[in-house]
Amino acid sequence: INKSFKSGVRSTMRSFDESFKEKNKEKLQEDLKSVYSDVDRCVKRGIYKPNKAARIKARLTKKVLSV
Repeated sequence: INKSFKSGVRSTMRSFDESFKEKNKEKLQEDLKSVYSDVDRCVKRGIYKPNKAARIKARLTKKVLSV
């Protein structure tokens, strides 16, 4: 189960990266929301530590603000 959750997060992050390359702000916001949701769910289940989740979210938010 843990492996599928991690895989889901990576898939969502890939989708986010594609939106970032396209510079599509609306899709970028949607993907950011879903990444946040997936990462938080992983923290809740103990798959990711809170600091790793914070790091992931901070990096992605920084990317969004640079667009």
